[in-house]
Amino acid sequence: MMNSIHLDTLGGISGDMFAAAFLDQKPQLMIGIREAVGKLKLGEGVLIETKPHSDGILNGTRFVVQDATSESPFHTPWKVIRDRIQSAGLEQGICENALGIFSLLAEAEAEVHGIERDEVIFHEVGAVDSMIDVLAAAVILDAHPSFEWFLGSLPLGRGEVQTAHGKLPLPAPAVVELLKGFDFHDDGETGERVTPTGAAIIGFLAETRGLSQKPEKGKKTLLASGLGFGSRKLKTKSNLLRVLLFGTSETVPEEDQISVLRFEVDDQTPEDLAEALEHLRNSDGVLDVVQWPVYGKKGRIAFSVQILVRTEASESVIEKIFVETTTLGVRYREESRKILERSEVEVEGSRVKLAQRPSGVTAKMEMDDLKEVQGNENRTELRNKIEKIALKGGEENQGQ
Repeated sequence: MMNSIHLDTLGGISGDMFAAAFLDQKPQLMIGIREAVGKLKLGEGVLIETKPHSDGILNGTRFVVQDATSESPFHTPWKVIRDRIQSAGLEQGICENALGIFSLLAEAEAEVHGIERDEVIFHEVGAVDSMIDVLAAAVILDAHPSFEWFLGSLPLGRGEVQTAHGKLPLPAPAVVELLKGFDFHDDGETGERVTPTGAAIIGFLAETRGLSQKPEKGKKTLLASGLGFGSRKLKTKSNLLRVLLFGTSETVPEEDQISVLRFEVDDQTPEDLAEALEHLRNSDGVLDVVQWPVYGKKGRIAFSVQILVRTEASESVIEKIFVETTTLGVRYREESRKILERSEVEVEGSRVKLAQRPSGVTAKMEMDDLKEVQGNENRTELRNKIEKIALKGGEENQGQ
């Protein structure tokens, strides 16, 4: 069974609520979001941040976009948005996700207004904050590639919403077009509960990730949750989207197969062996190289070496061992291993490795990036600062 994500739309769903819920659960996602937004070159006056939020009932997070450069409404053609995303140099998965979400929005608007998709001009969705909401969702989806997605019944909402086309009934026509076939309920709350961006995210998840409103089957372990608040205040309940992340004992942590290579050397100088092991460490498929001193025959000091390697690369690495070292034989076997979810981010030019442990996320700065810093106290201070920023999702690293 796969890990799964459940979207609990207590208050509804919008682009900013979707981003806020995941950032509440995993703040380091902000690093990737800021990087992607920077590539879109939306202007120096654009600032994105998360803010702790409480409505007096529950505590969570808000995702806030500030655009100091814009005071007038946006009217952006779909073709312009598409070209901008395609030429931004985004990672392939993020680019495909963003284009997919916007494409669904364009198709829905075209159907509602009886025009061709390439003739669609976005108004509210064409604003900078909405484009960033879509891009944030694209980054989040790219960070969760192997999950099952589930969704509860959606709140209907009621009344009207003011748009560039005038007053429209709720749910908005584009939302109705995007979410045909989905289950809704009327909880008595008025106003817009599902925005077009939120509906497009749901539609994209259904189309590409198999999102379902059917109850999950099987035993699951709740691993994490996140609460993302919207900007409105509802009368009878919290205006939030809750994300629940579930896992199973079979998939947390991840398991795979590797090859373990072992050999001993007693007739190669330490200096030459060090160079040889460095060459092996940089070989394709090699995961780790360790060595330790041992006593060989006749009490001679020797070195025992262990190399972890991806199974498909074991033959080529064994061949290279015979080229680089003086050993006459290599022992090898396949083993299973369990590994935690890991990723690498960059903060202020320094590399930081993040690990998703059962107790939460941990961060470790790459020590090679501290080589130029003089003094233990200075290195410790910088390392703590960089790791703290990484854990917070880079909120102090706001360069756009």
